[in-house]
Amino acid sequence: MEDRIAEFRDAFARVKKEIGKTIVGQTEIVDGTLQAICAAGHVLLEGVPGLGKTLLVRTLSEAIDLSFNRVQFTPDLMPADILGTNLVMENPDGRREFQFQQGPIFSHIVLADEINRATPKTQSAMLEAMQEKSVTAGGKIRRLDEPFFVLATQNPIDQEGTYPLPEAQLDRFFYKLLVTYPSGPELTEVIDRTTQPRQERVERAVDRQQLLRMQGLVREVPVPSHVRDYAVRLVLATHPGTDTAVDVANQYLRFGSSPRGGQSVILAAKVRALTEGRFNASFADIKAVALAALRHRLILNFEAQAEGITTDHVLKKVLEEVSTSGTPAEVAK
Repeated sequence: MEDRIAEFRDAFARVKKEIGKTIVGQTEIVDGTLQAICAAGHVLLEGVPGLGKTLLVRTLSEAIDLSFNRVQFTPDLMPADILGTNLVMENPDGRREFQFQQGPIFSHIVLADEINRATPKTQSAMLEAMQEKSVTAGGKIRRLDEPFFVLATQNPIDQEGTYPLPEAQLDRFFYKLLVTYPSGPELTEVIDRTTQPRQERVERAVDRQQLLRMQGLVREVPVPSHVRDYAVRLVLATHPGTDTAVDVANQYLRFGSSPRGGQSVILAAKVRALTEGRFNASFADIKAVALAALRHRLILNFEAQAEGITTDHVLKKVLEEVSTSGTPAEVAK
């Protein structure tokens, strides 16, 4: 087991190092994206244009030996443009028949660029693929090759020509990561790297089979019962109008996290434990991943929107108020 943990850490570090050849800074974003991939989850990257969201995904596909497709979401994009469609093809003997032509969704890594620019009809075409890892077209279910990840980007400031993602689709993202502006020294390095004639080439650091082994190891990491109960109480504390809700949830939330939020917190905590060489998840792991795993699963009420309160603000208060001791039953009382 020690050898497997060491292999996991080395592979994680190698991929991170290769990404660092192209991406300057953004350590939390890179770590979060890799954590989600190791847990077989999808990632939503949100940030203003020009911060390297698309470049990060493309670089990741180069560092991991997986097939990659990019889909630029636009208002006129149709579901068939993503999933594929049946076309009439002529056989060598002259007879015609329908043949399914696969869309870009049939890839290990799919970059859904500016996903909020497509219509809800097109956005919903991603739901089955993200949850079931399959595509239904022409009355036939077609399985997607494992591993399968959707890495989506969206711009939070544009309102014209955008369609906010429905809660059902947001909930299928393992993480929502907020990409921020680089610091002064980071911006200087970005300019130096991108304005010089030679740039470092990203090498393959992990292949498909190794990534699948890493994902399998994550599932084997034990979570002590008291740590699991803490994650459960964090999720229950976000449910307004219940006995387990904290005051800030009752004040600012319409709806709290779904059970998928708890699953994401636990899996992300397991990955974080492995990257630090531990074979058990801790309270610190839960706290470290809670924001990215839960921020997109909370729905604010009118009061929160009027006061400019964000889900991150609510979650930080929840983390302060929920104790690491006790059980869900004790909290309910």
